[in-house]
Amino acid sequence: MDKASEAILALKPVTFRYKEEVEPNGAIQFGLVAEGVAEVDPDLVILDKGGKPESVRYETINAMLLNEFLKEHKKGRGTTNDDPATEVRGRKTRRRGKRTQEKRGGSHCTTQRAGTPN
Repeated sequence: MDKASEAILALKPVTFRYKEEVEPNGAIQFGLVAEGVAEVDPDLVILDKGGKPESVRYETINAMLLNEFLKEHKKGRGTTNDDPATEVRGRKTRRRGKRTQEKRGGSHCTTQRAGTPN
């Protein structure tokens, strides 16, 4: 799925409201237009009996989104693979930065890594 998931970057999400007989409270919905998705990747839609795009395969798009997220997450960690040495270097760099901050009398802001308590 490496490069295949990049197709989702060309999709254009929309907001819309269903007709009153479908959704009486008129809540705003979020989604994709099947015809637009078909232009990007025909495998991401379900066709009607006439061969026209009828529905979006959101379960496939969700998997593609996860793949793209994981690729970006690895980039953010400074690695394209799960290299433990890269993680160790990152921890050392953060510790050096913290020591420098302490020598300067602290910081005027606080930071918190995701998933750590305050």
